[in-house]
Amino acid sequence: MTVLNWIATNMFGQPSILIGLVVFVGLALQKKNLSNIIQGSFKSIMGFLIIGIGSGVIVESLVLFEPMWAEVFGLKTQTFANFMGQEGFIAKYGSVVTMAMTIGFLINLLLARFTKMKYIYLTGHMMFWTTLILAGVIIHTNPNVSNTFLLTFLSIFMGIYWTVQPALVQPLLRKITNMDSIALGHTSASVAIIGSFAGKLLGNEKKNAEELKVSPKWAFIRDSNIVTGLTMATLFIVGAILLSLKNTGAANEILAKSGDTNFYVHSIIMSLKFAGGIAIVLFGVRMFIGELVPAFKGIATKLVPNAKPALDCPIVFTYAPNSVILGFLGSFIGAIFWLLILGKFVGYVFVPTMIVLFFHSATAGVFGNKTGGVRGALIAGFLTSTVVAVGQYLMITFFLTSTIPDTAMWAADSDMFILAPIVRFITSLFM
Repeated sequence: MTVLNWIATNMFGQPSILIGLVVFVGLALQKKNLSNIIQGSFKSIMGFLIIGIGSGVIVESLVLFEPMWAEVFGLKTQTFANFMGQEGFIAKYGSVVTMAMTIGFLINLLLARFTKMKYIYLTGHMMFWTTLILAGVIIHTNPNVSNTFLLTFLSIFMGIYWTVQPALVQPLLRKITNMDSIALGHTSASVAIIGSFAGKLLGNEKKNAEELKVSPKWAFIRDSNIVTGLTMATLFIVGAILLSLKNTGAANEILAKSGDTNFYVHSIIMSLKFAGGIAIVLFGVRMFIGELVPAFKGIATKLVPNAKPALDCPIVFTYAPNSVILGFLGSFIGAIFWLLILGKFVGYVFVPTMIVLFFHSATAGVFGNKTGGVRGALIAGFLTSTVVAVGQYLMITFFLTSTIPDTAMWAADSDMFILAPIVRFITSLFM
């Protein structure tokens, strides 16, 4: 148990190390020389860490962006009573969660080896959070469930999910990447599928966001970095203006965060930091994918013939960077809509976690654009915010109220919201 916990924490719990080990094994199985093995392993780890650095820059900007708009719309922190909380839950069930994650990954490998679904899920951090959230759902359903049942069910369920999820998305992903060597292994899969079908139904694929024709004097908007910066700068500045007009104590406290720097100037800097974060993420993706895909051939030919790595959602961003922004814009509009609707009609204060909304709606935007162009990307983003808003309300109100609703406020996301009622229904049959 101790050894497996160590492996789960220090290998599967560290996505960069997991990626590096996969590259190391893949290159070793191909009998590459020592120089190539070292270079490939280290570059893949560094590339993945660069993605984390870029994500950190994005989060730094959203840390200002989210409370600014929350104050504009008068949102208050959601309060709960009589729940375990993340710290207490992990203290009691953390070892079961990490064990389930480890065994689930082994089941994923077995299914990839002996079925037609040749996908190996490598997004380690999402493996942890999905397992944790679904454990919270099970414990809320039956607080007296045994650790044996919890471990057994989660291991089998997660192993199947990590195998089936990439398989469901792959036919759509192939049309975006024009290749079949990588897959999407991320909890944005559901909104990617929804966005793809919505784009086909309501959009116009002939008006591809990546092929927008513009006058030479507006050619700068074809640079995704510039478009990202301008879009976020607009949202930041509008939010800053509304915050200034509100003139409440909380609004003034947020405005004071810029220190001696004018808040509008500070907002512009934060928007450009956000754009810089996206650029860093894309660079990291190119770096580690460039090492992972060739190395993965070793695993595919030796351990799991024809296997494909299922990877984090930023792998799709490079194929349609304009769609990434349109997807996020659609989800931002949707988030405003749903926080007003849920607050008015069911009395729930939706907390629009911009980190989840960005990465999920950006992914959905790429898929929506492929089938429905500009309109498809925007609609896919809006639908993403719908899944996240309604899902957050249902999750916290019905599915893990007594366990980790605090974690669900920021860590639960699209696939988890869809899986929760399924897990609750299945487990209730055995308890």
